[in-house]
Amino acid sequence: MRVTVGIDDDGVAHVEMCRGSGNAIDLAMARGLLAAARKCEADRVRAVLLTGRGNSFCVGGDLREFGALPGEVLAGHLTEVTDALHGALRIFAGLDAPLVAAVQGAVAGAGLGLTIAADLGFAATDAGFTAAYTAIGYSPDAGVSWLLPRLVGPKRALDLLLTNRRVPAGEALEIGLVSRVVAAERLREEAADAARSLARGATGAYGVTRRLVAGAFSAGLDEQLDAEARRLAAAAVSGEGQEGLSAFLGRRRPDFARAATR
Repeated sequence: MRVTVGIDDDGVAHVEMCRGSGNAIDLAMARGLLAAARKCEADRVRAVLLTGRGNSFCVGGDLREFGALPGEVLAGHLTEVTDALHGALRIFAGLDAPLVAAVQGAVAGAGLGLTIAADLGFAATDAGFTAAYTAIGYSPDAGVSWLLPRLVGPKRALDLLLTNRRVPAGEALEIGLVSRVVAAERLREEAADAARSLARGATGAYGVTRRLVAGAFSAGLDEQLDAEARRLAAAAVSGEGQEGLSAFLGRRRPDFARAATR
């Protein structure tokens, strides 16, 4: 099995790539990520923790698999891979549940896309990031051409995409590829703690906030202000909004998970 998924008692979905050899993405891996994303959607999880087993989070596409295919087959095969992978990314982006990624070792190609798609990205101190696509004559996938310029700006994005230079964890934090850098031995623990903390929060409000931020780069100020006003009014009368305000006024901890079921 290329990808495993389990949902704990806090409502955190633990999605792990476990192929070995750098968790390179072949067709089975891409379909495994899509199946995991669909499970997260169907089970209405409260947070998603994405990890990669082994020394490296994800080195990108499986170039050995691609290289073994004749030219007339390869284009169709890559379309199948990206259809599945992009389907997974679309589902993760559309969830209310935040996505947390814990990355270590080599992170390249689509592995970079998975990393920067996360709302919170935890990187081990040994993590190194490279786009890698143009080094073999390929162009980006996994949302890299859309996400990277929004995170680091178009000039820096082109620098990374055209030169394929390795970005160490410290620089990745400075330029916004990840949210936090932690010691390798604490990576899983700290990322899991963050996912559990998010799972106890207001999932509906998280979803609205994710969509507002994602849409901010294509909306004008007037449009964004209108969207904020509409969604804030709706949030205030939702079960979560009523629970949050009641808990604040009552000086108690809110129970958002229970409120979401009312």
